[in-house]
Amino acid sequence: MKGRPPNILLIGVDSLRADRLGCYGYRRVTSPHLDRLAAQGTLFEQYWSPHIPTTPGYGSMLTGKDCFGTGIVGLRQREFAPGVTTLAELLETAGYATACVGSEGNTSSRGFQRYFDYKAWGTLEEAPLRKAEGLNEVAQPELDRLIDAGEPWFMLLRHMDPHAPYLPPSPYDRLFYWGDERDPAKNSMAPVMAFAPFKDFFSSWMPPGITDAEFVMASYDGAIAYMDACVGRLLHQLEARGVAEQTIVVLTADHGETLYDHDCFFDHHGVYDCVLHVPLIIRFNGRVPAGRRVTETSCHADLLPTLLELAGMPEAIPEDVTGRSVMGLVAGRAPRRHPGMYLTEATWMRKHGWRTPEWKLIVALEPDFHFKPEVELYDLRADPAEEVNLAPARPDVVAELRKRMEAHIAKRTKATGRPNPIETLADWHGKAGRGAFASSQEAYDTLHIGDPESGRRLQAGGRGTAGTRRAAGGTKSGRGPAGGPKTTTTGKRSGTGTRKTR
Repeated sequence: MKGRPPNILLIGVDSLRADRLGCYGYRRVTSPHLDRLAAQGTLFEQYWSPHIPTTPGYGSMLTGKDCFGTGIVGLRQREFAPGVTTLAELLETAGYATACVGSEGNTSSRGFQRYFDYKAWGTLEEAPLRKAEGLNEVAQPELDRLIDAGEPWFMLLRHMDPHAPYLPPSPYDRLFYWGDERDPAKNSMAPVMAFAPFKDFFSSWMPPGITDAEFVMASYDGAIAYMDACVGRLLHQLEARGVAEQTIVVLTADHGETLYDHDCFFDHHGVYDCVLHVPLIIRFNGRVPAGRRVTETSCHADLLPTLLELAGMPEAIPEDVTGRSVMGLVAGRAPRRHPGMYLTEATWMRKHGWRTPEWKLIVALEPDFHFKPEVELYDLRADPAEEVNLAPARPDVVAELRKRMEAHIAKRTKATGRPNPIETLADWHGKAGRGAFASSQEAYDTLHIGDPESGRRLQAGGRGTAGTRRAAGGTKSGRGPAGGPKTTTTGKRSGTGTRKTR
């Protein structure tokens, strides 16, 4: 392995809040393996996903660009802006073999040579959902194949625990809950089940007659603990195969989760900090210090230049990336100043905002189905849970933050030569030809998710799990190892002898 570029294992965990991990201070023991990974590497305390949810989140992570650069702000978008190159494409050019597990069909995962899928959705009748084990069943044989091939490799794993439905197997399903979820004396689930746009989805995987929201939150924590155990198995595989020291391991998330926060129940709506603040842990023996905690701010766009620098290929970093390598922060050099962060969400509501260490401004571009005010302002130092909207009382702060946000938008639209994607994205809600909502009631009456299958189709662009297109050529499909989930292969290292057409 000496003199060869390092391998890269990027573990992306869908809907993982940083504050539910032990290494980020959580009181429950949800993440012993990830905590150990953090002790072996460097943890970033202030790491953020500015563009919500999955497609823009991974889009920024895997291109090094903000939403102006990627052109992606919504889950349903199917194409990057012209000229975008992904990390998988850059690494393939450098001689890497690449494989992606669990993200086929999503725009952000463009450019991998091989795709593997596994069952990541289901109903209460199908419980338990062994999502993380399903990922391992296809990822581990592919990991062995990549190691045996002797070339440097890049693998992306997209875990769907703890993404809803939260239905982990025993003992994780009740690991953190000791009560009766149907206790008639409790009624915290009443507003959850009264939310019509998601009521049918919740009913498909939550216990009938549930009254206690604490059970659902404990199930979320249980799904994290289950995922953690399965990630531990993958990390042990690297050690057992003797490649742990030659592999950059990254653990992060595309976004967090609203649990019982802000009345945006058990999904990832809006741009509140529980959705924006995600973990980042990097382990690489000899290059990334063990036990280091970085307190400076960083974000998804910083990941691509960081990985290319760690891999010894800083020259491969595209000139137009907006992210910057975090290795300077790891080394303790002069911290970067982050005067503000532009925020977007365009899947269940269309909003943007501006976040500084002290303040959060949220501006609705049209009414949302949670009936939130048009403008929200939070003092993050005094009110980190963002519970008291100060917009009516502090118009001066609103005006100043809006001025900074609009200046940033003008700067980035000029730099890219394209308009702000969240301001021009038509039919962001998936209702063709409908246009902007005139009222929150109209949004509430229109938007709906019926069951986990609806969620799967939404994330796959309505095409099922197959059909990822590579910009450079076609695809071939086959069966996965041992007759397992479908595998799509593209490129010269696919193991099938196929080559991309150009």
